[in-house]
Amino acid sequence: MTLSRRRFLHLAGAGAAGVTVSGSLAGCSDDSHAAPQDDVVPFHGAHQAGITTAAQDRLHFAAFDVTTGSRDELVALLKSWTAAAAAMTAGHDVGEFGAMDGPYVAPPEDTGEAYGLRPARLTITFGFGPGLFEDDDGNDRFGLADRRPAALVALPHFAGDNLDDARSGGDLCVQACSDDPQVAVHAIRNLARIGFGTAAVRWSQLGFGRTSSTSDTQATPRNLFGFKDGTSNVKAEQTEQLNQFVWVAAGDDSAADWLDGGSYLVARRINMHIETWDRTSLQEQEAIIGRDNKEGAPLSGGAEFTTPDFERSGAGDQPIIATTAHLRVAHPAQNNGSHILRRGYNFTDGSNGLGNLDAGLFFLAYTRDPLRHFVPLQTNLARHDALNEYIQHTGSAVFAIPAGVAEGGYVGSALFT
Repeated sequence: MTLSRRRFLHLAGAGAAGVTVSGSLAGCSDDSHAAPQDDVVPFHGAHQAGITTAAQDRLHFAAFDVTTGSRDELVALLKSWTAAAAAMTAGHDVGEFGAMDGPYVAPPEDTGEAYGLRPARLTITFGFGPGLFEDDDGNDRFGLADRRPAALVALPHFAGDNLDDARSGGDLCVQACSDDPQVAVHAIRNLARIGFGTAAVRWSQLGFGRTSSTSDTQATPRNLFGFKDGTSNVKAEQTEQLNQFVWVAAGDDSAADWLDGGSYLVARRINMHIETWDRTSLQEQEAIIGRDNKEGAPLSGGAEFTTPDFERSGAGDQPIIATTAHLRVAHPAQNNGSHILRRGYNFTDGSNGLGNLDAGLFFLAYTRDPLRHFVPLQTNLARHDALNEYIQHTGSAVFAIPAGVAEGGYVGSALFT
């Protein structure tokens, strides 16, 4: 009989002769192998992992509707999700017996598709939507209405939005990121199964090829239009900017002090008109973006990280970076100095029935206050960005992201105490 990782740990803890355990065990077919330390992102900490963590290559994001009306059942779900997330991010199976060693007549506690795989820097990040505090009918299902953050409201309808309700909103969200797509999918699958009867998936999104860097150690990636994306993103090393623009601080909202040390997440599904873009000249593409395609440098000159010169003129005394160029319209200098921390991903969901790709950017952004930092930015983009001819926003949601989880605690515990 194969020795399970859990039984192996039990024997090791009991002092089994000649056995040493180091680090967190990944789901390996040879259960004596531990996951390399740099393969595991700690789950517990002051802030939730998956925000400033160096962005991984793959994403599975899910929004949930809470189907119970019981506050106790909701808290029990969050406790169960916390335990499962801590196990999976460390490379363990879910549950006491895991995928392979439970009672033969019962369903396995873990679905098993990540057995034998390392966690691949898996992070699992949880958030609370507006509906958790008050549903669409104004019901305070869980006695939380008076603790709702003032900034946690549905985003306004921006010009050009064509939102699908089936891809928008949600009471809870889970962001699973990993360098292995099967590990990310496994995380969401198991959390959804744990939530059966208490919460149901409302919508979900797979993502690949990160479209931003969250650390100075990472190069700037490219989106499906072929341009570098997120050059001016807030990075993990920029402590001052994180404190100013990402982390909720004590005193921001006296009614929501439970969110201190947390953040807000804005999720936007942005479809790209790939085929139209692919028939556009390189010159026009660069003019629309405001950067050169190869290096990502602003058209005003320099290298990728050179500060754009929005005053420099070209032929006919026209600005060399057009007034409608995406770089100009989105730049902090044109938006009262506001920054956001982006963690977006490319997506391709087959075709749209018209022979075109259903593809684009799944935009994820963390911000200290979406009403102050994201809404003005998106309003500006929706009104003036030349890129709007090639994109359409089809999904939208906003979530409050609690602070990190302490050992022995559960995600969002401060909200319920």
